[in-house]
Amino acid sequence: MRRLLQAMVFFGLLMGCSDDSREEFIPHEEDPIDESLKKAISNSSETGDIDYYIMPESDDYANIPNQDPQNPLTAEKVALGKLLFFETGLAQIPQNDNCYEAYSCSSCHIPTAGFLPGRKQGIADGAGGYGHNGEFRMIQEGYEETDLDAQGNRPLNPINTAFVTNTLWSGMFGAGGVNKNTEEYWTGVAEVNHTGYAGLEAQNIEAFELHRMEINDHVLDDYGYRPYYDKAFPDFPEEERYSTTTSSFAISAYLRTLLTNKAPFQEYLKGKGNALTDNQKKGANLFFGKARCYSCHRGPSFSAMRFHALGTQDMYELGGLNTGPDDPRILGRGMFTGKESDMYRFKVPQLYQLKEYVSFFHGSSKTSLEEVIDFKIKATSENPLVANDRLSPSFRPIELTEEEKAQLIDFLRNGLYDEEMDRYVPTSVLSGNCFPNNDTQSKQDLGCE
Repeated sequence: MRRLLQAMVFFGLLMGCSDDSREEFIPHEEDPIDESLKKAISNSSETGDIDYYIMPESDDYANIPNQDPQNPLTAEKVALGKLLFFETGLAQIPQNDNCYEAYSCSSCHIPTAGFLPGRKQGIADGAGGYGHNGEFRMIQEGYEETDLDAQGNRPLNPINTAFVTNTLWSGMFGAGGVNKNTEEYWTGVAEVNHTGYAGLEAQNIEAFELHRMEINDHVLDDYGYRPYYDKAFPDFPEEERYSTTTSSFAISAYLRTLLTNKAPFQEYLKGKGNALTDNQKKGANLFFGKARCYSCHRGPSFSAMRFHALGTQDMYELGGLNTGPDDPRILGRGMFTGKESDMYRFKVPQLYQLKEYVSFFHGSSKTSLEEVIDFKIKATSENPLVANDRLSPSFRPIELTEEEKAQLIDFLRNGLYDEEMDRYVPTSVLSGNCFPNNDTQSKQDLGCE
């Protein structure tokens, strides 16, 4: 009997081990939400694979796309460009002396505002003050409205511009991409396209003059930038090395590294399934499906070198400074080509960091993602210059429930938000100046003095 009991106990232990083992090795079935989302992502991808949407690392220079062959990325160029972008010391030729060395590229591209202005309209020369996040910019004494370096469209975001070939809402800068065989339109500020440079390089050359900035001996020697140019551009003759062209090359190199590659959606694509919440996954499913966002917002940054008329309001209608109904910027692509078919069509912008935006669309006509989604659901022109029959055929009404709207907004606001963008901001610039602004009020607002 004792042996029988021992055998029964032993057999029971074996059965127990066998049951546990069988449960442990049951294959895990993928969550239906993930299965559906990955299928939707793959179906929208140009390669048929979700890896298509993964951004390279910011220092993986060999794999950052759309580099200008005349300006290949190097660590030295990126380091110089990172300083120049935030350097208020470049403001050497302002309209009036009280704005000397008082603004920078980052005056209108504030990292904590999603690399956009902290107000509806960016103002460089002619304004002062910062507030808490760039929202407090007021006209400086001695400036008239027409003197302001204020653009009639909200600036586009410089992040993820590695996925862009031609810049501005009109796509006017850059000799290649969508501007191939458009030489007849390369006049005025677009004459720079005759250099053959890509969009970023061409635009940033023009930006120095437009934004009243200069590289001179004071900047090079008193602030110590000359050795940085020597390291970044050793192949340039000395008489060409310290110029707006090389400065543009450095800033463009830096901008191509501004990648939101740590956002939750990027982590999800790399295999971290819990990087997105279930609510955000449902929102992403809507993005790639029912809401049809992907039909215009394509590629890893959800931008596209395509132009669409949506009929949003222009900045002059909303109180913008130094702009009006005759501002050519409100014509979109038509500003560049002059074609009737291009009028009021604007480039598709990227969609990361929307959480920090204070305004949306070319005219800053919406101030929240909720307003944006409601406008796109309705798909009706709000611009008196753009009749409904001129709207893009891709811009059609859709139906979303309140729950679906909330899910889509959660994905856009939080799933595409990289919270570590301060990694692209220097702790100081060589001049020692305050940045992004260096006027008296800004220095007080920013705690620089």
